Amino acid sequence: MRTLIRDLRDHVGETVTIAGWLHKKRLLGGLSFLTVRDRSGLAQSLVEDKDELEKLRGLQVGTVVRFTGTVHEDERAPGGAELHDVKVEIDVPVTDEPPIEIDKPIPHKSENLETLFEYRVLNIRNVQEQKIFRIRSSMTQYLRDYLQSQEFVEIDTPKLLAEATEGGAEVFKLDYFGKTATLAQSPQFYKQIMVGAFERVYEIGHSYRAEPSATTRHLTELTMLDIEMGFVEGHEEVKSMVAEMTKSALRKVYEVHADDLRTLNAPELKLSDEVPSFTIAEIHEMYTKATKTDTTNEKDLTPDEERWISEYARKKLGSDLVYATDFPSEAGKFYHKFKDDGTVAWADLLFRGLEIATVPLRENIYEKMIEQMTDAGLDVEHEGFKHYLQAFKYGLPAHGGCGFGVDRLVQKTIGLANVKEATLFPRDINRLNP
Repeated sequence: MRTLIRDLRDHVGETVTIAGWLHKKRLLGGLSFLTVRDRSGLAQSLVEDKDELEKLRGLQVGTVVRFTGTVHEDERAPGGAELHDVKVEIDVPVTDEPPIEIDKPIPHKSENLETLFEYRVLNIRNVQEQKIFRIRSSMTQYLRDYLQSQEFVEIDTPKLLAEATEGGAEVFKLDYFGKTATLAQSPQFYKQIMVGAFERVYEIGHSYRAEPSATTRHLTELTMLDIEMGFVEGHEEVKSMVAEMTKSALRKVYEVHADDLRTLNAPELKLSDEVPSFTIAEIHEMYTKATKTDTTNEKDLTPDEERWISEYARKKLGSDLVYATDFPSEAGKFYHKFKDDGTVAWADLLFRGLEIATVPLRENIYEKMIEQMTDAGLDVEHEGFKHYLQAFKYGLPAHGGCGFGVDRLVQKTIGLANVKEATLFPRDINRLNP
């Protein structure tokens, strides 16, 4: 029976079998120390028998092995225990020398990122590199846990759509049995439609943006958390829900993955009881006064403003999260709720200098939707709007939600410089593989 490496200390003095990948070989005098990796960690094995060692001659790191031996307690070994008197079995031999050393630190400097992604299949076997994606897995789970606790229903929506109807970012087009289809930019229409059935819904899935952006914050295929909630009393209720969800997931990740985050040099987490909130106009004014760079005519925040207000919130208000609210009406989309003061009921949630979520209130009145779509130059008779508008025609309550960037949240939680580092197999304007 196989014993997982993490459980070795529970079997001191017993003979056990571990199975995994040969991770590292060290020869010290007449002693051979071999490190094996399984899903639970690393174990060191002392192989003294020459016949057993001979079985590994010419075999490389990555060879799939089974080691049977006696467990000895040793605080110097990974996990505090190691195997002695080892018998070696080879399950899958690897004879080709790998192009990178997976037992060494994997550099994440900007000039090394292409190498990082080119050899992702191998470098993800590095224990330190795996921590990023174990944290990511937990993060999505904690987001789900919170939403389920608030009676949200998880939905799955199509990623193949008819001609683009939403507007905004450019879309990827493809042939669909002689018709033109597009890859979904978001589940925007579907999640609003589902408010008419379940009141509260969410989806974690891929979105596609054909934006020709080669930056540290953009991907062409990204993972988004989309939520929508009905019967809201106002914009503040939606903002509060998204803020509490984010804080809940962050606190849990920092609790469960404390050791991993420390070894990854993640920043200390700072959260306040209430997420600070500033209007776009206030941020423009504060930034202009502080930096002497006039941004007061901008309809959105510049990337430097996002960094500046985030640093302000962290230093002055003890919060890694901050809301930028009340975008000017000219920045709004046809499905937003426009206010009488010339702004939109729309906020961006910023986390450590980067926008991670857009959090608007939606228009829910059918006649008003038709008016706003017409004013935006959209054809309300377009087939792509037919079923969307049905939901409004037959009754949608006041609702709002968010589009939330999971990749960016993981990036900033760990303190990575590029969103692609938080993505297993990133897609951008230059990369379509692995």
